[in-house]
Amino acid sequence: MAGLIVLGVVAFVLFMFVMQAVKIVKPYQRGLIEQLGRYKTTTDPGLKMITPFIQKLIRVDMREQVIDVPPQEVITKDNVTVTVDAVIYYEPTDPQRLVYNVANFILAITKLAQTNLRNVIGDMSLDAVLTSRDNVNVSLREVLDDATDKWGVRVVRVEIQRIDPPNDVMDAMHEQMKAERTRRAVVLEASGDREAAITRAEGEKESRILHAEGVKQEAVLNAEGEAQAIREVADADRFREETVALGEAEAVRSVYQAIHDGNPTPDLLAIKYLEALGVVADGSATKIFLPTDLSATLGSLGAIAELFGGDDGTTPATVPPAPAPQDHVD
Repeated sequence: MAGLIVLGVVAFVLFMFVMQAVKIVKPYQRGLIEQLGRYKTTTDPGLKMITPFIQKLIRVDMREQVIDVPPQEVITKDNVTVTVDAVIYYEPTDPQRLVYNVANFILAITKLAQTNLRNVIGDMSLDAVLTSRDNVNVSLREVLDDATDKWGVRVVRVEIQRIDPPNDVMDAMHEQMKAERTRRAVVLEASGDREAAITRAEGEKESRILHAEGVKQEAVLNAEGEAQAIREVADADRFREETVALGEAEAVRSVYQAIHDGNPTPDLLAIKYLEALGVVADGSATKIFLPTDLSATLGSLGAIAELFGGDDGTTPATVPPAPAPQDHVD
């Protein structure tokens, strides 16, 4: 029975020894092995064996970490007190220095960030702080990165979460922003009215130009139409006159040929002349003018008769004496 107890105790001691000797380092960790209180080596991730009660394994997380810096009041260059809240992102680079060079890294970097926030923002005016957060972030990151390099840490970035000015300053800023928005609205409205007026004026100008071009085109077309009509009417009148002239010429030739063929006597011509005068006297005219020298006229008729009758060698008859001429008949 006693042997079993001793065997059990030995087995338990061996089990505890193995449990203390076998260590596992995860992929995002690095292991620091201490032997009798002194640093011995740094191990990579994996299964590690140490000597219990003589060696000790310290695991260091190498992932990027974030620290929230508590809000604090900072006085700007123009003596305005603002409340600043920031966060710090850091990444361990040397686990040995991170463990042995600083006792409380979180507290140390927090206090360091608060102190440097006062220094960086204290050299800037309120407007610069509010409008240049990126500059504050970059300046603070550079200062913290230089200070934490001996701790085996690299500061990745620093972000300012909030910058809260006092209430009276906030009210003044709100009024200023409201006035600026009102000014921009007025400027935009005036610019819109100006653009609309320009657009309307250009539209009216284009409309007038198009209307004038239309009127001009209409006048040109009307003038061309009238000119074409005048040319056509003139051509028609010329054709009609030519046709009438040709007809009259043909009629004259026909009459002349008929008179020539009929061999008229002076007596016949005188009778036709008197018949023509009678037709004229029967017209609607109130006055009829007769030739003053009727004998001369009859003599002319005799000459015409001689002209038409001279072809056959006959002597035309003697034209009787004409009556005495009269001035006019009412």
